Amino acid sequence: MTASIYPFLLFILLGGFSACQAQPNHTMSDKNTANPLLCDPEKGICEIPSANPSTTDARVSTGSKAVKIIYFTDPICSSCWGIEPQLRRLKLEYGADVEVEYHMGGLLPDWSYNSGGISKPSDVAHHWDEVSRYYQMPIDGNVWLEDPLDSSYPPSIAFKAAELQDHEKALKFLRILREKVFLEKKNIAKWEHIAAAALAAGLDVEALKKDYESTAKADFQKDLELARQLGVRGFPTLFVTNAAGNQETVYGFRPYADFENAIRRVYPEIPKANYANDWQSLFATYSTLTTREFAELRDISIPVAAEQLEALVRANKILKVDTRNGAIWIRK
Repeated sequence: MTASIYPFLLFILLGGFSACQAQPNHTMSDKNTANPLLCDPEKGICEIPSANPSTTDARVSTGSKAVKIIYFTDPICSSCWGIEPQLRRLKLEYGADVEVEYHMGGLLPDWSYNSGGISKPSDVAHHWDEVSRYYQMPIDGNVWLEDPLDSSYPPSIAFKAAELQDHEKALKFLRILREKVFLEKKNIAKWEHIAAAALAAGLDVEALKKDYESTAKADFQKDLELARQLGVRGFPTLFVTNAAGNQETVYGFRPYADFENAIRRVYPEIPKANYANDWQSLFATYSTLTTREFAELRDISIPVAAEQLEALVRANKILKVDTRNGAIWIRK
């Protein structure tokens, strides 16, 4: 990743971002802990400083595939948005032998506490803008000024409801939710935006609503409990496990090689697919791509990726939607 030096120097001058903290069972005594929304871009994590590092292996069945990745995330985790390019490439190169199992982490229960120098949603806006530049992924922090979320629990529960219908559609749904909050400045804790994302993902909105209000709540609590059992300290956390129980952990924002090496350490003989990385194939697989995603998937620099994408727009092949901190490119 190539990041401008200005955000990094600013982080140093400000003493760095407070690590992001998930507090599913916080009390008023937690008010002096770090705030959940100030993810540390240098470490690449939305961290839970009060939790102990995991000393328990994620011993799970890998199912029908040789490797399972247990991925703890949250719909509004900016560091998780930052690793979307790496995850998309990983699925193209190793998806035949690797299953990614998503679990919600509960990043923001509510705003009933004051911590990390943050007492209200508007305090987060500038930090998200800085994180956007650091990860080179478009994030518009003005959502915290215009229509701030009061919790990340509603979209997390909605994802669990979506999984009850269809796994692939649920992943598409999660992607759309993230685009709505990070790019479109939509408050995805509101049902109207959850429903719109579900419709766009091809889900049954009525069934989603029913599950959202019942079964999915218990499933979300199971995710929170599993995170506690495994000692998850922040997001993103990925436990990479093989059938024998051998495990590697990828913690926080990391370059693609770190994800690849973790897989190869638990499954040295894993084959690597040579996927088609021409623009037509990429947009056939992913209907939307950020500039950094396109660069990652084509293994080219971000400036070259931007030039190629702009040329495709001029040729009327794809669409471009500009946001305050970057563009997203859309299949026509």
